[in-house]
Amino acid sequence: MDISIKLIVVVIAIVLTGLSAGLCFTWTNAVTPGIGRLDNVGYLQAFQAMNRAIINPTFLVVFFGAFIAQLVSVFLWKNASSTILLLLIAATLLYFFGLVIVTIFGNVPLNELLDKTNLATASAEELQQLRTKFEVRWNRFHFIRTLTSTLSFGSLVIALMYIVSYQTNS
Repeated sequence: MDISIKLIVVVIAIVLTGLSAGLCFTWTNAVTPGIGRLDNVGYLQAFQAMNRAIINPTFLVVFFGAFIAQLVSVFLWKNASSTILLLLIAATLLYFFGLVIVTIFGNVPLNELLDKTNLATASAEELQQLRTKFEVRWNRFHFIRTLTSTLSFGSLVIALMYIVSYQTNS
């Protein structure tokens, strides 16, 4: 296979993974601390609105496209040096388990719990209970996503550096 196609796939994986890591980083460092300062109803309403808005075609292409591009990269570079292949596999596993699986089985169930709650009719006590049940757990799961997506991105960048070095020295 042409080396340029293999490189393009790795670059696509890097860009999409970087976008996911950047989104996670921004939420961890700005969004959740910012809305965390709101009262219960403001916090829950803001989170509901953001959770509803983020499920869109662009987000889904980036979120799942990164994983698909990583899988394709592993396949395309399966005969590369063990360092390159291990970095690509590590990036894929970090992204899959730390971002995809944690999102599906950690954050999404909490988002669904929040989404099905009618905040307008909930009492102050119910709002406090919901926030208590939601906020700390969601942020813990999200920290895992931030860490693993960033490590995945870094692994891909390092793999690309090895690929370029390997191609230059060949």
